[in-house]
Amino acid sequence: MRVTVLVSGGGSNLQALLDAQAEGRLGRAKITAVIASKPGVFALERAKKHGVPSKVVCRADYPDAESWETALMAAIASTEPELIVLAGYLSILGSRVVEKYAGKIINIHPALIPSFCGKGMYGLRPHAAALERGVKLTGATVHYVNEVPDGGEILAQRAVPVLEGDTPESLQRRVMEQAEWLLLPQVVAELSNKQ
Repeated sequence: MRVTVLVSGGGSNLQALLDAQAEGRLGRAKITAVIASKPGVFALERAKKHGVPSKVVCRADYPDAESWETALMAAIASTEPELIVLAGYLSILGSRVVEKYAGKIINIHPALIPSFCGKGMYGLRPHAAALERGVKLTGATVHYVNEVPDGGEILAQRAVPVLEGDTPESLQRRVMEQAEWLLLPQVVAELSNKQ
């Protein structure tokens, strides 16, 4: 199963997928392409180190959302994906992309949906919101992508305890280590084995 991974930053979830692939834990899935939302992000270095072809489709390079979406669709189509993984991808996909690849796009979100999700809830924000609310458990969710940010069908969740003295940064790290980096490869493997 050909997997295209969309990234926007450091690429730690991409690394978790690449490590799982190297260790034979990705089922029938193979990371065949990486598309970044901006140049110079460390995720591109991770892709290069593992011999995975990459492209950059930067929103700022296009005059409007429609032309950007057209360019992104062309970049995705050129990779012939059977699954698209949003791994820390911070741009909201347009409706044409979501429709064309319905049921073939998954996202990892750093909270237990329906908590601390939706538009604007990315990076440290879900963790800060969890701490502000005083929850005892948070975690990560892998879900299908639809037209509603973080609104698609939930595929898997993994809970992580919130500890006394946590900061958004310490909680983010624990959620990545104990949930995101385990859950995302697991779901990709499961989906590949169903194909």
